[in-house]
Amino acid sequence: MSYSKKDILTSISFMLFILSFAIVFVVFFKPLYYFDIDHLKLVENTRYTYQQLKENYQILIHYQSIFYQGKLVFKDFIMSKGGRIHFEEVKRIFEVLQVICLLTFCTTSILVYKQIKQKEYRFFKLTAVLTIVIPLILSFFAFVDFEHLFITFHQLVFSNDYWLFNPKLDPIINILPESFFMHCFMLIVFIVLFSAFICYKIYQHYQKKILTIDNHELYTL
Repeated sequence: MSYSKKDILTSISFMLFILSFAIVFVVFFKPLYYFDIDHLKLVENTRYTYQQLKENYQILIHYQSIFYQGKLVFKDFIMSKGGRIHFEEVKRIFEVLQVICLLTFCTTSILVYKQIKQKEYRFFKLTAVLTIVIPLILSFFAFVDFEHLFITFHQLVFSNDYWLFNPKLDPIINILPESFFMHCFMLIVFIVLFSAFICYKIYQHYQKKILTIDNHELYTL
């Protein structure tokens, strides 16, 4: 099966939207952290109450929004200069992802509409294939050694070592265990793979529809 330039362009835009949406959604999906407060026994393992954990996490997540341009001030935590710089860098990354998500939503909506109007559906299959590759590769490395993947990611993305928090200077790290980030990663992968699955099922649906029409026309002849 050969793909046209429109198919490739639409699929790339669609893939970027799915990936960026999955990340942005999980970042702002607070119930996952609330679940982990109990699941990871964060109240027992820290000196903070359930309400304190929720409030400070909400402050951190609100800070990541592209619509918030104020300073990050935790209610119950001190923060070092290095810690502040790291959170500022993280915010810039998430802001870029939010912009990509919004832009690709617009471009994908237009491209998909035009493709469907022209009865071109192959891009759904290509989107599924392109979208599934990255999470499968990352999932393999995460399954082998998530800690190594986690460290390598930070080394590649950040040009400094401010992400190596000292719990005494940046106690916020005590309520953000590595296991929580692993759960975030797992949810992102699930959303991406599920989206790829839906794209492929849509492609199959249209293919069956086309075959049914063709068979009907052949039968009437």
